[in-house]
Amino acid sequence: MAHIIVVGNEKGGSGKSTTSMHVATALARMGHRVGALDLDLRQRSFGRYIENRLAYLERAGLDLPTPDYRTLPEIAPETLAAGENPYDARLSAAVTALEAVSDFIIIDCPGSHTRLSQVAHSLADTLITPLNDSFIDFDLLARVDAETGKVTGPSIYSEMVWQARQLRAQAGLKPIDWLVVRNRLGAQQMHNKKKVGAALDDLARRIGFRVAPGFSERVIFRELFPRGLTLLDLKDTGVDQLNMSNLAARQELRDLMGELKLPGVTVSF
Repeated sequence: MAHIIVVGNEKGGSGKSTTSMHVATALARMGHRVGALDLDLRQRSFGRYIENRLAYLERAGLDLPTPDYRTLPEIAPETLAAGENPYDARLSAAVTALEAVSDFIIIDCPGSHTRLSQVAHSLADTLITPLNDSFIDFDLLARVDAETGKVTGPSIYSEMVWQARQLRAQAGLKPIDWLVVRNRLGAQQMHNKKKVGAALDDLARRIGFRVAPGFSERVIFRELFPRGLTLLDLKDTGVDQLNMSNLAARQELRDLMGELKLPGVTVSF
């Protein structure tokens, strides 16, 4: 069966679609068959990213490894079982279709709580939660005492992940490997950065996730989206010499792929 990677949290602007696209494309470029689903049915940032890529490759006459992106199929109401949720049926049909032709399936969730997102989390073999490096985003995972900085309890998102873990355990499935990725890390060891790091390490021990650095704030990510490209595609599109920022970003992606510890994956770029 395909290994399902869910990229999710309940806050927009944390880099979910950028992370989804780079992980998916990195796996495809390493020779793996990669399926892709975007559960943000309104904005579809991940889906549009891949559509931009396909359009650019056609214009440029290029053939680069690309995730197999699918939209959720429509389900005829009369085919639903009594009490069956139509969104559950649509997601199940999409995953089933991709599993037959994929080694990995990347599912990008919306930045809000939806039925689709909740169900997708219960399907996750690997869960990636991108997080901007601030206590504003940390509140997504846990409540913090303003005076002491101590974690006082989990957030509603952490509770949703816990419920997804319970569902998987009841179904006899292996536990979710949860990786919280710190995006937009500052270059300097600022006091707030250290406090966020300490709080994350404390919470990781309490509720069971791993912490890894993600992507720094870089102009290149905003420039890549309209053409659907990733850091790994630059040399194939005529960029012969990468600048220091691009090289550093490429190393960040390499480090992230290593931290994921995905089955059968040897990072080779």
